[in-house]
Amino acid sequence: MANPVFNDNTMRRDAAGWAAPVRGGHTAPLTTGSPLNAPTNDGPTTPWSKEFMTVNGTITAVASLFVLLLISASFGWSAAGGTTLTGEATYSFPPIAMVGIIAGFGAVIASSFKPMWAKFLGPVYAIGYGFAVGAISKGYETFQNGIVIQAVGATAAVFFVMLVLYRTRIIKVTDKFRRNVIFATLGIMVLYGVSFLMSLFGGEIAFINSPSLFGIGFSVVVCGIAAMMLALDFDRIEKGVEAGMPKAYEWVSALGLLVTIVWLYLEILRLLSKLQQR
Repeated sequence: MANPVFNDNTMRRDAAGWAAPVRGGHTAPLTTGSPLNAPTNDGPTTPWSKEFMTVNGTITAVASLFVLLLISASFGWSAAGGTTLTGEATYSFPPIAMVGIIAGFGAVIASSFKPMWAKFLGPVYAIGYGFAVGAISKGYETFQNGIVIQAVGATAAVFFVMLVLYRTRIIKVTDKFRRNVIFATLGIMVLYGVSFLMSLFGGEIAFINSPSLFGIGFSVVVCGIAAMMLALDFDRIEKGVEAGMPKAYEWVSALGLLVTIVWLYLEILRLLSKLQQR
């Protein structure tokens, strides 16, 4: 699942609505073109100004959520039934994992409306989705040995490549770039939603999971869009730090980044599975 709910509009809303003043609002205007609210001169600096979002704080939040996700994923992996009997692989998806998916999805949506709760809702997502990701990964590994470690390595490689491309400004997050990525992500979410509804009635959108050339091409495009979403996450973190967003926003940014990483991993897993079936 992608995270278009965490965008510049929500950042602008939070900057305008939270009690903490924007850093630098008492002395100098924000960077030209900033998407956040313009500062006001309200007198001496208050104690709130010491509690700003930082890159290190965001990294700590991401690491904390990631550890929770990995621990939960290990339980999901163990709970999933995957064995090989008489040369035939069998797998069963644990029903409780669906509860984790629903809880995680709800936590993301709630955090988009109540950012101050992200510190508590982030772990809910990490634990709930982590369990489901572990169970899903076990299913792929049962039928395609070694695919999970390949997907993990590919996800890490894409993450660091995108980080380098963003930091060197080879990729620039402009308004047009942001709109295109978010609209494409929303389109994919709608497509997956329609596919899920069709599956309830025994139908399907074949190319989503098909190892055909068109199906592989679709997965490549989706992985590319997920990778581009990482650039948007990096941009929001950088802008949040520069604008002096409240420290609680570190958890909002961490949750948004984790959602993108999980989405990217699952799409790479799907793509690798299609390639191995060719």
